[in-house]
Amino acid sequence: MDIETKIVHGGQHPDKETGAVSPPIYQTSTFAFKSADHGARLFSGEEEGYIYTRLSNPTIDLLASKLATLESTEAGVIFSSGLSAIFNLVVTAAQAGDHIISDNTIYGGTYALLSSILPRLGITVTFINAADIDEYAKAVTKETKLVFIETPANPTLKVIDIERCVEIAHKKGVPVCVDNTFATPYLQRPIELGADVVTHSMTKYLGGHGDIIGGAVVGKKDFIKELWNNAKEIGGSNSPFNAWLVLRGIKTLAVRMERHCDNAMKIAEFLTRHPKVERVYYPGLPTDPGHKTARKQMVKFGGMLGFDVKGGKAAGKKLMDSVKLCIIAVSLGDVDTLIEHPASMTHSTYTDEGLAESGIKPGFVRISVGLESAKDLIADLDQALSKI
Repeated sequence: MDIETKIVHGGQHPDKETGAVSPPIYQTSTFAFKSADHGARLFSGEEEGYIYTRLSNPTIDLLASKLATLESTEAGVIFSSGLSAIFNLVVTAAQAGDHIISDNTIYGGTYALLSSILPRLGITVTFINAADIDEYAKAVTKETKLVFIETPANPTLKVIDIERCVEIAHKKGVPVCVDNTFATPYLQRPIELGADVVTHSMTKYLGGHGDIIGGAVVGKKDFIKELWNNAKEIGGSNSPFNAWLVLRGIKTLAVRMERHCDNAMKIAEFLTRHPKVERVYYPGLPTDPGHKTARKQMVKFGGMLGFDVKGGKAAGKKLMDSVKLCIIAVSLGDVDTLIEHPASMTHSTYTDEGLAESGIKPGFVRISVGLESAKDLIADLDQALSKI
């Protein structure tokens, strides 16, 4: 079955009770037991069923099943946010005394979690350039329990060869997790390339409309069961209504991603020709260092792009204040085009050295290209750049 069909139908069927094509929203905190003995059987695990939405809920379970299907794996857990998903993932994979390897170009919130929160729990994290296989191989130790990467990476669109990363990690017996938020399972399926676990911020392209917060982890049943056992005690569950909104958003994922990709390519090509732009970061450009790898592991190149404006940080801020159609906001994957300046927004927790190590220049601007007319978006960027 093609991915476009899986996106519409995968993991879902009309409701057995009513025949409803759109799945029901089980907006409840708790579920009634048939008897005291029935409740006891559910709590002991002797019988399957629903107890309390923090533990499980039919609408949320349906979303987990659908995402697992789209990512070509077995099971999943839904969380209140992408960061909640990543936190639950890492504390399931590692404990005090263990070690995690992460690429140094990742979402700012993830960087803060890995660099400042995990060490308090006794988990050490080494940040490397995962695109450098030699550096990556040297970082693995006998205490390493997980390798974590984003590709394309936030915010510089760095592309990491998933198959090569997995090859090195698996030789050392270390599982690999890929944050697939930027690509979505429509453009890239890391588990088909050998990865063990995939995370998502569902807030972005999966929801697609800027109206929910959510996260997910999908992988093999054994690991997901262990993850769920931890998650039900840690918390971080999502709401049934949010899960339903993501299910609805996923229905149009294929057509939305096609438009995001097409618009991003047109804007990237425009920016490469603009005299106020020093460099464009978009894996769809043949000149991009990640282009060859992206062509190998992605269907298209995504709706995210970045560029360095000439004039550094001041020029980047001036651009923010000059756009009219593009919306100055964090997050991404929305139908609206969102523009931001990472050095003063999403990556403000980074030191100057950390920004440099991640390849983020002071004048770097990130755009989440929406579904508007590419012509109108280009006109807006052109007039804003003329103000610099």
